[in-house]
Parts: sequence; structure tokens; C-alpha cells
Amino acid sequence: MRILYLLILIYTATITVAQQPKGSVNGRVIDKNGALSGATVMFKNTRTGQLTQADGSFNLNAPAGRHRLIIQFIGYQNYEKEVYIEPNRITNAGDILLNEKTNELQDVVITGQFGPQSIRNSVYQIRTITNEQIRLRGATSIQNVLNTELGMRFSNDLTLGTTDVQLMGMSGQNVKVLLDGVPLVDRGSTRESIGQIDINIIDRIEIVEGPMSVTYGTDALAGVINIITKKNESEATWTLTARAQEETSAQEYKPFQGAGTHNEFLGLGWQKKGWQVSGNFSRNFFGGWQGSSIGRAKEWMPKEQYLSTAGVSYRTEKLNAWYRFNGTNETLKSLGNTYVSTQTNNLSATDQYYITNRWFHQLQAEYQFNTKNNLIAALSYTDYSRKTQTTDIDLVRNRRTLSLVDGAQDKSLFQTSFVRVTAQHKPTEHISVQHGVEININSSSGARIEGTPTINEFAYFISSEFKLNPNINIRPGLRFLKNSVYDAPPVIPSVNTKFKLAKGLDLRIAYARGFRSPALRELYFTFFDSNHAIRGNTNLKAENSNSFNAFLSYQLINKAELRVNTTLGGFYNFFNNLISIGIDPNDTRVSTYINIDTYKTTGITWNNTIFWNNLQATLGYSYIGRFNRFSATESLPEFVWSNEINSNIRYSFPKLGASINFFYKYTGKQPSYQAVSTEAALQTRLAETSGFHTSDLTFNKIFYKHFSLLAGVRNLFNVTRINNTAVDTGGAHSAGSGSVPMSYGRSYFLGLTAQLSKH
Repeated sequence: MRILYLLILIYTATITVAQQPKGSVNGRVIDKNGALSGATVMFKNTRTGQLTQADGSFNLNAPAGRHRLIIQFIGYQNYEKEVYIEPNRITNAGDILLNEKTNELQDVVITGQFGPQSIRNSVYQIRTITNEQIRLRGATSIQNVLNTELGMRFSNDLTLGTTDVQLMGMSGQNVKVLLDGVPLVDRGSTRESIGQIDINIIDRIEIVEGPMSVTYGTDALAGVINIITKKNESEATWTLTARAQEETSAQEYKPFQGAGTHNEFLGLGWQKKGWQVSGNFSRNFFGGWQGSSIGRAKEWMPKEQYLSTAGVSYRTEKLNAWYRFNGTNETLKSLGNTYVSTQTNNLSATDQYYITNRWFHQLQAEYQFNTKNNLIAALSYTDYSRKTQTTDIDLVRNRRTLSLVDGAQDKSLFQTSFVRVTAQHKPTEHISVQHGVEININSSSGARIEGTPTINEFAYFISSEFKLNPNINIRPGLRFLKNSVYDAPPVIPSVNTKFKLAKGLDLRIAYARGFRSPALRELYFTFFDSNHAIRGNTNLKAENSNSFNAFLSYQLINKAELRVNTTLGGFYNFFNNLISIGIDPNDTRVSTYINIDTYKTTGITWNNTIFWNNLQATLGYSYIGRFNRFSATESLPEFVWSNEINSNIRYSFPKLGASINFFYKYTGKQPSYQAVSTEAALQTRLAETSGFHTSDLTFNKIFYKHFSLLAGVRNLFNVTRINNTAVDTGGAHSAGSGSVPMSYGRSYFLGLTAQLSKH
């Protein structure tokens, strides 16, 4: 009988609660710049909550009465407000302003994380380049931005018009380049895709130092460069952005067309009730640079590039989904010198155009089941082609005809389909789990491709972060691989750790195993012309590596008006079967891809930042050693070393709406040993690429709120080529003995940006 009475009492109480009148509260979360999307809004001591939408709005239902509203967002101070909800009515909390935290690092990162997280709390060593830094440097390409970073070194192939990047002493295929977490496709070993993304659509760039093979797979041995685009999270209904920038090429310049660099951008965005639509178009024109060339030929080839993006997204309380198309049309023009045609007896020339088309489709979605579980899916398809078009031009009659010489017309196609599905769980406050599957399908075809080869890779990855106590975070991970061509290791492990040694003092230590199968170009691509003789090698082995790194970060001063941080890091990478370019043993006139049995890199980095009122400054130093393969057989040092110093300084004048930015970098000499054939025997000699200085100075002024004027000088030290004592400076990609191309000299630029919006 007592049980019956108890059941009746519980049932009555349940009915009473269910019948209790309800109401709701709505409002909008903002900061000093506008709406804050993704902020957490909830009632204290309850599970009732949601994330703010794209316009910062929220709407919560709750029983009538007094409630404590809590609003949280990473990098901002928590906000609490008491609200009274009337029965069957909507209570408007109005605009709620969140203030930034001044006593913590502001940067929030997402690359490799379980969710948005401050750099201070991440187990990874991450650097960020913000949209403001990009804008104030007057950058017209991603290379302009990355080149200012410590440990980043670029090399140029003037014959092909490509640029490659180095990170922590490693380059090419060992650096993973992502666009919103999705890998970009390159036809070869260089990362030319970096120069084919519109700088105007970038929100920030996150650089993860050290191997990320478990999360991002092959190519992520040196680290990851994740280019994160803008998502139109403004409170405005529509926005219109226009930009024009003119720049000289040393002393060469013609306005808007011809000599110099000319950049124009137009972007339009619209949003309403969770929907966002955007479209952007850029034209980048480089007239080339004569340099030491004569006649029609140019040392740096003219380039005409058209970049377009179009996207649509939809966001609700739990779902965020979007699709974007990125299109690239790029033409590099190698202009030939004049000659008298034997057929027409007219003055003629032969030109080669390298035409690139990249059609990149992205579809991504994130669904938040609750505060502890979410699902992220990313799908992409890339159709990439590079065409060589050779034409003979009759300069007297101004008529072009296609060249009939063998190999003069060529086209190579590369297609990649990519799928990644990731689930994230947080069963407790101290444990987070991330796991998922990844599928990568690559194919290629063309006159210079042997057959129609494909390489498919399937992977399952899992990692978990354990917060053993407030001072220790450990994140182990495993990646299971299946490659259609190569016997991949059955499992690739990694472990990242973070230790809080004292207040403001953090230590990060990491180890990762790496694996990279040869790319389609390295296996099947053959390229012969007047400057290149490269043959693919189907006998290549897959690379594997063991990598270690450690970073000690200390926040020396942490005050509202002054913050000083320093980070000391060290790394060691050991490679087996590293793929490089060498001489074909069957034909010494031809280069091919070969496996190097052993290769190592090691080094230290030291980064310092200071924020003092209106002054922001960084100062960095690196000392990197690269393995000398001759040290095992001769009495020579195991590593050859090079150093680097860089600094970025910005001072703002708030009352004037202006700022001045100064960048400086010293890239030390890079030594290497090479084997040289003489009449007596094969000898080993030391060769060096000379060190050099580079520096930029920019000024920015905002006027009438919506307009920004930018002016500056690049390459203050007027660097063009640097000396190289190697017998052959580039091997298969030789730029000419005795010097290495770095830039086309000191240049001056002036730009205007306008951003209009309607609420």
C-alpha cells in the first residue's frame, strides 16, 4: 500500500511539473566587432542550453520564474545575468556584450582539436596568422604571408613557375596543406597549390609544427598548414567587399596592365535566418620581370590568374553545413626570343604557356547531438589539370600557330576524391575521444603519364585526450592504414603530451610515426624539355619516419597592458627511404625519383612575442641541421647547419585609425656536400647557398569607417639572386649554375579596400 501511495505521489508531482506554465527568453550575443556565432548560452545548474546562431541570436524555453543565464565563449569573459521568465511570454534579454579576456592568449585554434580551443590549452604546438596580420601586410598571395614566419623557407623554379615551401628543414610532400581541413592536390613534389588560393577569402592560417600523421595521414610528417576561410559570420544582412592593389616589379611598372603586379578582388555575401550565400572573384596579373634576360624573354615569367569561389551554408542550433566551389585558372607565359623563320623569312618567336585549371568542390557538415557528442563530415572532389601549349608566333603578321614539334602540346590530369567522417565524444570532463574514417582516391592520365594509374588509401584513426589532473594532458593516437599499392605499416602511433610545470610555464613533448606512399607523379610522370629531363620511377619504396619534438613555453608577464611570452623548441626527425630527385643510374643524362636510405633533420627554435598597449612584436631564431649523407663513408660532420632570425613589429595609432608594420628576416647560408666527378676520381666537396636579408615596411590608414588605404615597400634589401657554389644548383630543376632566384628586387605597392554592409 505504501508503494502505491508513493507511485501516486510521484505521478502527481510529474503532472504538476509538466503543467507548470512555461515561457522563453531570447537575445543576441555580440562583441565589439558584431555578432558572436557559436557562443554557449544555458541556464545555471541545468542542461538547458544552445549555441548562438550566425547572427548571434538565441531562444531558450524554460518554466516561468527566475533563472540565472550563463554565456560562455573561448577567449571571452564569462557572462551571467538573472532573468525573470513570465508565463506564456517571451522575455527579451537584448544585446549581450562579451568582453575579451586580457589576461590570456587570445588565439583560438581548431586544427587537430576536439573543438575550438585556446592555443594555451592545446597539446599541439600551433602558430596562427590572423586575418588582420594578412591584411596589414598587404599580402597578395599566401607565400607573402608564410615567408615572414620563422622556419619557413621558399624555393623557386623559374622554368616551371612553381614555388615550394620548407618547414622544420623538410619540404614538398612532407608538408600537408589543408583548406578548411581538406587536403589540397598538387601534381608534383612542390606545393604550388599554396599560390592558387585566394588570399582575400582567408580568415586565418594555423601552422602545426611537428608530425600529424595520425589525424591527417600521409604528407603530414613535418607539420600542417591549415588555411581557414571566412564564413560570413557578420551581423550584417549583406556585405560587399572590393579591393584593388598595384605593385611595381623592381623598377618595372605600367598601371593596371602590363609590367608590375595588379590585383583586383570583389566579394559579395548575404545571410538571413541561418542561411548564408557568398561569391568572390579575384584577378591577379603579374607582368613578369626582365631581370638578366634579354629580348622578349623574362627571368620571371608573366602570370595571369583568375580565382573564383561560391558557397552556400545553413546553420541551426545543432547543424552547421556548407558547400563551396573554388575555381582556379592560371596561365604562366614563357616568352621566347626572336629568330628569322626559315619558312616565312619573317621575324618569329616560340612561346610556351603553362595553363592550370583547378576545380575544387567541398561539402562539409557538423552536427552537435549534445554537449558531449558531435559528428563532422567532409567530402571533396578535385579536378586538376596542367597543360603545356607551345605556339609559334609570326611577329610581322602577328599570327600564332600551334607548334608541331613532338611534346609541344601536352596535358596532364589529376583527380582526387576525399572523404573524412569524424566523431567526437566527451564522456567525462577529463576524457575526450576522437575517431573516424578517411578515404583518399587518386587517379591521373595524360600524354606524360604512364597508363591511367590510381592509388587509393583507406584509414581509420582514433585518439583520446586524458586530463590526468589540472597539470597533465596526454593524447595518444593510432592510425590504421590500407594502401592499394604499397604495404603500409599496420598501425601508425603518436603521443602528444602537455605538462603545466608552474603558473605560465608549459612543456609539450610529442612523438609520431610517419608514412608516405609515393605520389602519382613520382611513379608515372615523365617530363622532358629543354630545361628538364625527369623520369618517374615505379620501383620507389614508401617513406617512413620517426619524429620527436619538445616545446617549453613561458608566459613571463601576463597583465592587461603588457604580455610577454617565450617558447623554446627542439625537434629530431629520422627518415627511411626518403624520396628525392637523383641521377638515373641507367642514363646519367636523366634525373629520376630515388629513395635515400637514411635522412635526418634536427634543430632548435626560439620564438618570443610581446603585446604592450599599441605595440605588438615577435622575435624568433632557429638553428636547423640537415643530414649529410656522405658522413657515413667519409670523415665529415653528420649534419650541416643553417640559422635564421625573423621579426615582425606592428604599432597602432587608434586615434588616427592607422598602423605601421615592419618585417625583417635573415636567412642564413645553407651548406651541403655534393659528389663531383673529376678526371682523377669522384670527390666530395662543400657547397653553400649564401645567406640573405629581406624586409618589408607597410602603412595602413582607415578612413570613413569603410575604407582602408595601404602602402608599402617590399624587399627593402633589393634581393634578386643569391650565390650558390654548387656545380649544379637545381639538378632536374636547374635555375642556372652559380645563383639561386629569390625575388625580383625592391617593389612598391599601393592598395585600397572598401567594405560596405547593410543590416
